[in-house]
Amino acid sequence: MTVASRIPTFCQGIQHFADSLPDLEKYGKEAAIAPGQTAISSPSDPIAVYQTLLAADALRYLTLQTTATKESGHPGGFASIAEGIAALVMLGYKNIITEVGHHAPGFYSTMFLDRSLEDMGIKTVQQLGERFREMHGLLGHLSGQIPGLLNPAGPLGQGQHFAMAGAKLHPDVLFPVTIGDGGLGEPYVMSSFAHFHTAYPDVTNFLPILVWNGYSQEHHSMVSTKPNAEMIEYWKGNGFQEVILVNAKDFDDANQPGDYVDSTRFSFQKRLEFVQSVLEATDKAAKSAMSGKLTVLIVKQLKGAGVHKRGAQSHNLYPGDSLENGYIVSALKERALPPEAWELVRTNFERSAGGPASHHVVTEKEFPLPDLGELPLQEFPLRSEKKVATTAMGELIVYVGKKDPNFVITNADGNAASGINNVNVGLKIIHPTLDDTYFQAPKGQVYEPLSEDACAGLAASLALFGARTLWCSYESFVINGLPVWQTVTQAMAELRRPTPSTITLFTAGALEQGRNGWTHQRPEVENYFAAMMRNGNVFPLFPCDANSIQACYEWALGTKNKGIVITASKSALPVLTTLEQTRQALRDGGVVLHETEGKKKVVFAVVGDMTLIPVFDAALHLENEGIGVRIVSVISPRRLYRPDDVAWQGSAQPDSHFLDDEGFERLFGGDALIGVTGGASGMLEPLMLRSGAKRDVFSWKRGETAASAGQVMAYNGLTAENLAKRAVELLG
Repeated sequence: MTVASRIPTFCQGIQHFADSLPDLEKYGKEAAIAPGQTAISSPSDPIAVYQTLLAADALRYLTLQTTATKESGHPGGFASIAEGIAALVMLGYKNIITEVGHHAPGFYSTMFLDRSLEDMGIKTVQQLGERFREMHGLLGHLSGQIPGLLNPAGPLGQGQHFAMAGAKLHPDVLFPVTIGDGGLGEPYVMSSFAHFHTAYPDVTNFLPILVWNGYSQEHHSMVSTKPNAEMIEYWKGNGFQEVILVNAKDFDDANQPGDYVDSTRFSFQKRLEFVQSVLEATDKAAKSAMSGKLTVLIVKQLKGAGVHKRGAQSHNLYPGDSLENGYIVSALKERALPPEAWELVRTNFERSAGGPASHHVVTEKEFPLPDLGELPLQEFPLRSEKKVATTAMGELIVYVGKKDPNFVITNADGNAASGINNVNVGLKIIHPTLDDTYFQAPKGQVYEPLSEDACAGLAASLALFGARTLWCSYESFVINGLPVWQTVTQAMAELRRPTPSTITLFTAGALEQGRNGWTHQRPEVENYFAAMMRNGNVFPLFPCDANSIQACYEWALGTKNKGIVITASKSALPVLTTLEQTRQALRDGGVVLHETEGKKKVVFAVVGDMTLIPVFDAALHLENEGIGVRIVSVISPRRLYRPDDVAWQGSAQPDSHFLDDEGFERLFGGDALIGVTGGASGMLEPLMLRSGAKRDVFSWKRGETAASAGQVMAYNGLTAENLAKRAVELLG
């Protein structure tokens, strides 16, 4: 039989095969995961150890060849944890999460070996390379669209949120999460673990795996100088009860210098000993985490182990690092396996956990949700006593929480400060200290870490994994949690299953924060959301009163795979709309609050609630001069774009509704148009693009300390006098 005839079909495209391996005939007769089984029988079984080593080298080989196919991508970081990933798979764990987007090609290699990528038409190594870093293929960092992979990964310091979300929703499933020692320098990682464990001490079925390889992206990692004992104490000092460290240096018989060594340079026997140590440690750590102990596994091995370069130089491939490059070829030949070894690895990976990850991990099916029934909406009479919009929404939040035990609301600044103390009363702040004065209890549904990243991270991750959540924040501090929220909304746009939209409530806007001054006046974040509107599945909403906010939340709860931002004041304001008017505005973009006729017509398109105050005053000035005025409250600016302005076609659960030209003219047609917002001007872009009238914008400029919202608006030029004066100028 020729070599070519015994090469498995999936190996088509592999550049280099080995003729043989030591002891392959002895330990490679049958796959270590037996037919009908989902994991190896023992982490100490010599056959399992041997085949875990084969798997680690297969992962390294595929990672390097795939990246070299495109002369780009990141092989080095994943290479240092290849034994750890191989161990997880051989032990039957596939709900694997990563904090490190740079490990993407390694995770693609894992999904290729277990046949998950066949769901997207990738069946051979050749196709794996062809689809890497290509549109509709395997993008450079993990996203929401790759079969079998649970979470997106881009910015550092985020992946642990997904692991904790999965663990909370699926108590019988282990969620390992690899964390790079470069990412460990981010403050969010450890603080988010600590708060989560304090809030949910019984949820320990997530397993951080620290990839301690000594290097970051371009230099030594900031934790590279820590002695082993200090690293162990660091984790213990942050609440981890079981800290398990495997140090490749302990097995080195190649006399490598430094604290970080490459296990692929050991003798074959020492390589097996190292692999067995990783396998046994992973098994021990997994069982510890599942048994109720907060556990971390640390694998200390040099970055780039077994690939083309070592240290930070292994992080990235550059133009010229092709499959013909000398050191790439040399590294691939060193990692090459015989065809029969590839067949063993494929068989083990496919059998692990009962089949391909794309058919078995928790995010491959829709998470069951309890029916909410009919929301207890309270419609306040028009122009009656003033009402606090956020408090009205708070009653609905409590209802949702009582109907859905998995519902969580997160808030760093405190719900009482946002006008929703009724949420604390109804759902209770999660805290180990029972105290009725502060509405706190161990089994509450209000999650209050001080970090906005932890707030956004858990809320968004739970939504991605299928649960209902709400992230509440002061508008001025939103930016600290937005990277993970944006990552999730983009993943939702690509997701292959429906999941509840990730919903936010942002309160205490700049106009309400006069006495606090500019430190609490940062509505520029609204430009961030304005830009995201073009993404296709992001909807910033600006309810204008206590009825309006209820209709907005009602709509948001009924949507899937979207990012919905509700921004509202916590001040008592007039009730200007009915519930049905806002429901219509959620379809059309806005609602007419006031209209009079005159010799000419000026239209005020207003984003926000408090900004309506000077606009109504300006209308009186103009109407006294015989000028007609229409005031439109812009509730959903995204509806006001033209369809081609927004990438809605590529979104999961696409929403293709935009206000047509006739409807736009009905709302905003006039002799002059003035867009008004107490926030950033970007929210008014759809109006400025579509209107043919003479037009202008009044918006936020900068913050200042003031005694009232009126003073803050005046400082930014948002006064009735200025609005009326500009309207007259536009009308000529």
